Amino acid sequence: MVVRPFRGLRPRKDMIDKVAAKPYDVVSTEEARKEAERNPYTFYKVTRPEINFDGEVDTHSDEVILKGKEVLDNFQKEGVMILEDKPAIYVYKEEWKGYSQIGIYATFSTQEYREGKIKKHELTRKDKEDERARHVKLMQAHTGPVFLMYRSRPEIDQLIIKHTTKEPEYDYTDESGIHHTLWVVKDENEIKEIVDAFKSVDAFYIADGHHRAAAAARAAEELAKENPNHTGEEEYNFFLAVLFPHSQLHILDYNRVVKDLNGNSKEEFLKKISAKFDIEDAPNSPFKPEKKHEFGMYLDGKWYKLSAKEGTFDKNDVVSSLDVAILQNNLLNPILGIENPRTDKRINFVGGIKGVEELQRLVDSGEYTVAFALYPTSIEELLQVADEGKIMPPKSTWFEPKLKSGIIVHLM
Repeated sequence: MVVRPFRGLRPRKDMIDKVAAKPYDVVSTEEARKEAERNPYTFYKVTRPEINFDGEVDTHSDEVILKGKEVLDNFQKEGVMILEDKPAIYVYKEEWKGYSQIGIYATFSTQEYREGKIKKHELTRKDKEDERARHVKLMQAHTGPVFLMYRSRPEIDQLIIKHTTKEPEYDYTDESGIHHTLWVVKDENEIKEIVDAFKSVDAFYIADGHHRAAAAARAAEELAKENPNHTGEEEYNFFLAVLFPHSQLHILDYNRVVKDLNGNSKEEFLKKISAKFDIEDAPNSPFKPEKKHEFGMYLDGKWYKLSAKEGTFDKNDVVSSLDVAILQNNLLNPILGIENPRTDKRINFVGGIKGVEELQRLVDSGEYTVAFALYPTSIEELLQVADEGKIMPPKSTWFEPKLKSGIIVHLM
């Protein structure tokens, strides 16, 4: 597999905690605007460029995206962000709530993505791909990294970890309590050692950022067609990502809340559920499932424990065996009438970072009628789905900690 060093554009050492920001898709325009009022150097001005305008604007218009590029260019001109003097690989460590993950910032091949060597487990939406590809082309940069993983190998893991004994370039804790440390590897022999180590790896896997990866590949194809002297070595052929060993990653539960019981009374609803699930009072409140095929359900002020019965899934099919699929195929679709959870406005999804207490709060508020707490999908399940070329149901995984934007930018 190809791992490629690059000249990263990154914040000045004393500015990292001001520039780096959460991914654009986990904050609202209003949240980003408030942060910009407090902190004029936030990277939201690049990734959420609509906040540079007063009032409502079309967030996907060329004018708005180009304003984000102008901000990025100005950050560089003003010395807020600096361009590395030579290609580098960046060793990166995130620590959060006792978990630690150590990987590398590098660029990765859009050709290997197209060939299926960089494996996915989610469907992407064409409209979102189009919008992100246009963003990449207008920005002339990859402003947010894709979250990749590889099957852990001790010799490769240790090769990367050995760089963490050196003096870091960045070492700070953000507003969410995540500790970030970054080391810059510019020695050509050390870079070659890392690059060569990954040549024997068969595949990388997308953990998070399917649309960013698809958009980078789409933009590369379009730019290649527009370039009569295309060689395949241009920067647009490689996208920004952080690559971690799978053994260090942490998936949280991804829970569901539904607005109504699809015309059923509480009693009718419970009776219909009992055909496919054993129902009992939850042993504690709020209730968090402790193993696969076990679910928490909060309804009418009470927590229940649901256990999937025999026959609710195919044990030989990894996708059918996922808890998100069991819930969808045996309850959400047939009983609550939610055929497509991607588009149905009656269902919403709550990342496990907020805890099961948030599910109870949403139902108690009256905004939703019933909530379901799930046991987290495992890394091994994700790898198996990707290896078999299959697709997980929507909102199957919530990785934490997430990758910030603005720590490193890849210019094209």
